[in-house]
Amino acid sequence: MAEPSNYPPMSNPVTVVGSHFCAPYPVDLTIVRKVISIGEGNFAVTDVNGNIVFKVKGALLSIRDRRILVDANGNPVLSMQQKIMSAHRRWQVFSGDSSDSKDLLFSAKKSSMIQFKTELDVFLAANTKEEVCDFKIKGSWLERSCTIYIGESFNVIAQMHKKHSVQSVVFGKDTFTVTVYPNIDYAFIVALIVILNEINEDRDGKD
Repeated sequence: MAEPSNYPPMSNPVTVVGSHFCAPYPVDLTIVRKVISIGEGNFAVTDVNGNIVFKVKGALLSIRDRRILVDANGNPVLSMQQKIMSAHRRWQVFSGDSSDSKDLLFSAKKSSMIQFKTELDVFLAANTKEEVCDFKIKGSWLERSCTIYIGESFNVIAQMHKKHSVQSVVFGKDTFTVTVYPNIDYAFIVALIVILNEINEDRDGKD
């Protein structure tokens, strides 16, 4: 883990899902995605000790793509669903397992229709005009190397890296790590990475 000086704490905590998901220190999470997944639960998120922090469940047989982020006890933290007829692959995120507009937390979409690098714009629910994004994701999903920034600034709040292991290849698992900076809502960051995966997974022929 990097020295604390590399992680300047935000003057104000970034809370999107809940303040209890903000820690005063960097949080390192490992995300394992089962490449071949039948049924629900294709993502597992663990802490540095290997304890489950979150799991992602898919809603089977639903009209639209829908994912639910649950905590270690199976309680729904937030739900993610793709907006139908959205040119930029927009996903909307709601608190708990709701899909009601009053429970909207944020939405994320591709910055542009045609992309050679990964770039997503993230808008909080209160930002209805969407003239300027509240957060931005940049990097290469293919290399599992992405950085999450506050708006159009250079203020980094999380970084994702590929984690290579023999187990990944043998068991058909895609493993990567995410470092969430101090005072940043790590449930929010995990949701962004799940959406990033979904947008890139079904990119072929659907743009």
